[in-house]
Amino acid sequence: MIYPIVKYGQAVLETPAEPVVAFDGALEKLVSDMFETMYAARGVGLAAPQIGIPKRICVIDTSSGEDPKARLVLVNPVIVAAEGKQVNEEGCLSLPDFRADTPRPARATVRAQDVQGREFTLTGEGLLARALCHETDHLNGILFIQHLSMLKRDSIKRKVRKMAKAGQW
Repeated sequence: MIYPIVKYGQAVLETPAEPVVAFDGALEKLVSDMFETMYAARGVGLAAPQIGIPKRICVIDTSSGEDPKARLVLVNPVIVAAEGKQVNEEGCLSLPDFRADTPRPARATVRAQDVQGREFTLTGEGLLARALCHETDHLNGILFIQHLSMLKRDSIKRKVRKMAKAGQW
């Protein structure tokens, strides 16, 4: 099932998500639907709050569906280490058509659980480090624009308000 993507301005995007406690068939179905939704939207990551579900779950595939081994499911993730710095263009499915050079760690390590509840640790560099941080931020109620300068962030917010007023958001 493909879920509609929640757009910036909805409270669920700026509220910390609740931990997952039930590792069952419903979670597996949700994860499957999240991958389907992410691929349909042509994203590389998707957090549950982006589909209106305030749970600490995200999916990532930096290969955009090309490599089945690149599919990652992170349940209750926490960034436990971050090193270096990279600044690259970043976007968000909840802020369509907006992209900006965003600072992120060059290398990030996350501790999370899989869909069966088994804990694991994963370290990523480059795009994967960016995706790990971006999606974990979503679960903490943080959007990528909060990493931008106040001037750039306010510019994006103004454009969104203008689009919303015109019925285009």
